[in-house]
Amino acid sequence: MKRQKSFENNKATLYLVATPIGNLSEFSSRAIEILKLVDVIACEDTRTSRILLEKYGIKKKLVAYHNFNEVDSAKGLLALLENGDDVALVSDAGYPLISDPGYHLVNEVIAHDFNVVTISGPSAHLNALVASGLDTMHYLYYGFLSDKRSKAQKELSDLSDLPYTLIFYEAPHRIKKTLALAFEILGKRRACIARELTKKHEEYIRGDLEELMALDDLKGEIVLLIEGKKEKARAFDEYMIFQMVSTYIEEGLSSKDAIKKVAEDTKINKNQVYEDYLKLAQN
Repeated sequence: MKRQKSFENNKATLYLVATPIGNLSEFSSRAIEILKLVDVIACEDTRTSRILLEKYGIKKKLVAYHNFNEVDSAKGLLALLENGDDVALVSDAGYPLISDPGYHLVNEVIAHDFNVVTISGPSAHLNALVASGLDTMHYLYYGFLSDKRSKAQKELSDLSDLPYTLIFYEAPHRIKKTLALAFEILGKRRACIARELTKKHEEYIRGDLEELMALDDLKGEIVLLIEGKKEKARAFDEYMIFQMVSTYIEEGLSSKDAIKKVAEDTKINKNQVYEDYLKLAQN
């Protein structure tokens, strides 16, 4: 077990700094302060990050950290922390590690007992979720589906029975195929496409999967949200179950046998019948 009191020790720190997902003005004063404080900033693309940093007058050493050099770069960043330097990890947009590299680095830093601290900021899938019109109480962020149809098909099938809003990231050149596959597997569910969030051409398209399939020329960064599986209406509610069990008991059956008989009559699991009956019997 490891306990990290982030601001009560003198250990070097890896800061995970969320960056704007489009509008560069959505950058917190704390994020700016931290980036000015650290010794090194690790980023996916130094050219992209430099645009943001220059806007806020941040002049720091930049090092590339992306999927293709993650293991080797992590070693170098760990060496900096061991030297007492603080390091910030940023992605091109949004949170590091969310469909972006950084998982390996964070685990290495934790294993070597340095601090890992998150600096809050914009998140594309959360922005999209709260404005989608779909259930926000329970949701599952999945990220990108596989490029391979067979694997993506299995991924969607595995998710098909979940009652939570499903959130995916998608590229514009794949969105039509993904919508068609989602409709094929999930059916005519409510859905929302959120694209170019916080940018000039921000757009929300709400409808169902069949309607969204007809869209053409969707450009930019896309978040696809699909409603979770809805429970089918019960043919027999709790009161009906209670009445049926009570009737059998009045006819001379034991409560155990009455519950078993109602389960057979209604094709409802015996344990569910018992729970429904007990709930009203105790009142």
